[in-house]
Amino acid sequence: MTYIINMQGVGRTFPGSVPVHALKDVNFMVSSGEYVTVVGPSGSGKSTFLNLIGLLDTPSVGTYLIDGIDPSTMGEKQRSALRGTRIGFVFQSFHLIGHQSAIANTQLGMVYNGVPRKQRITRARDSLARVGLSHREEAVAQTLSGGERQRVAIARALAGRPSLLLCDEPTGNLDSNNANSILALLDELHADDITLIVVTHDSEVAARGQRIVTVKDGHLSEKSQ
Repeated sequence: MTYIINMQGVGRTFPGSVPVHALKDVNFMVSSGEYVTVVGPSGSGKSTFLNLIGLLDTPSVGTYLIDGIDPSTMGEKQRSALRGTRIGFVFQSFHLIGHQSAIANTQLGMVYNGVPRKQRITRARDSLARVGLSHREEAVAQTLSGGERQRVAIARALAGRPSLLLCDEPTGNLDSNNANSILALLDELHADDITLIVVTHDSEVAARGQRIVTVKDGHLSEKSQ
């Protein structure tokens, strides 16, 4: 079996007068279509774990394969291209351009990845439809509600057709109604075989995953739902 994520013996140490061992001997695998939630206190190594998954950092020891590909053999430009085509990112703060339309924001990642304009527009429209925002394509981002902005952020991530959707506190800036709407959307995406990793401090959000991974003191522990 080829795992979307396959970490074996991964550790990350930050050098200094007193080295910081942020992650220690991590073994972590995710198959296509799984829904994994990640929890852990501040300073636990969770951010380092996310940065490694998202190809924003590299292990000090061990191996990490994404879709069977070893990014440690690549230069930064190749790693960036791999990240742009394999991983969709959804953040707590949306990261939309306020004066641009929903459809323009949805195309941003594809612009950086060199997708032709006609294809970008088609993908953006399909992704906005998938998150229930076809009727808001031309709405300026700063006029959208928080829930709508997060849906645009999810559509932007999906438009790149990634293997993995990595969501970092996707409901953290939303009220309860909008948060529930976003969580229902993530459930729908999972039902459509999208692979999800959702990082959260909310135990109710964590409980929606098939697996809950806890990061504490640089170590991973896990339980199935």
